[in-house]
Amino acid sequence: MSGVRHHAVSVPATTANLGPGFDAFGMALDRTLDVRSRPRDASGVRVEVTGECATELPTDETNLVWRTLATFCERHAVPVPEVGLVMHNRVPLERGMGSSSAAIVAGLTLARALTGVVLGDRELVELADELEGHPDNVAPALLGGLVACARTPGGRLVIRRINPAPRLRPLLLVPDDRQLTTEARAALPASLPRADAAAQAARAGHVLVGFTGAWPVAPEAAVDLLHEPTRLELMAPSGRAVTALRGAGVHAWLSGAGPAVAVMAEASSGQVADVAREVARQEGFDLLELQVQLAGTLVCPEDGCAYAGGTGCVQCPRRRV
Repeated sequence: MSGVRHHAVSVPATTANLGPGFDAFGMALDRTLDVRSRPRDASGVRVEVTGECATELPTDETNLVWRTLATFCERHAVPVPEVGLVMHNRVPLERGMGSSSAAIVAGLTLARALTGVVLGDRELVELADELEGHPDNVAPALLGGLVACARTPGGRLVIRRINPAPRLRPLLLVPDDRQLTTEARAALPASLPRADAAAQAARAGHVLVGFTGAWPVAPEAAVDLLHEPTRLELMAPSGRAVTALRGAGVHAWLSGAGPAVAVMAEASSGQVADVAREVARQEGFDLLELQVQLAGTLVCPEDGCAYAGGTGCVQCPRRRV
């Protein structure tokens, strides 16, 4: 394809479930996967990768960002652009921070920008969900903020997005160990007793409204009954971390399929951060003190900024790659 207008995209990491919101709630974090297109060089390398786990990510057409870009083009019957990609990753792999969702959203949004296919964000989320299978990750990765996902009886995906209370900030306790989402999902129970299902729904509502700032989340009223009991048995250090945090009065949850553990802290108070820091030290986890990323996926053309109308935008993903 000649005359390609190259673009860069920046996609946030995510934390999903937020405790009892299994496969429904997700939140964007300010760690990013940044990708830009460029003319294909003579080296034959399709994707140049730097950053987290760079040596583990493929540089050929099996790279998930490239595969997703190609899938978008195939779905919309447009040629796959003959471009190379430069990718800088700041999202740890297989830790429960939505690394695969970020790659899928990056591939789709870059493909939309490069091909000029007219497609709304709703349709893009639906395609990302089809490819990834987890709307609670792909929706906040694309839209930013705090997202709740549900399906109608007919299977239509309904997404609602809000900004969480600005006084809250996420902290993630991230271990060196990894956990494949497919393995963690295989450990889930096949059913849930009626009383537990009712309690789960009540707790999910309590957490979601609490994150908007209406009330403080009570840790004892926010414990998941569906996915965490079996998963935390498989991930003993994460289980100990969650138990210690809850014992200290902190709402903690297994981020996505784990093994990272997440909490929300008051930005003006260091008490929760101090507790999280000590628990991370005891278990040998890294503590990431993050912010909720509100903008979602950013896309910029190489010859100007889509947001500031020039080349000086501090948010521009081209600066990061």
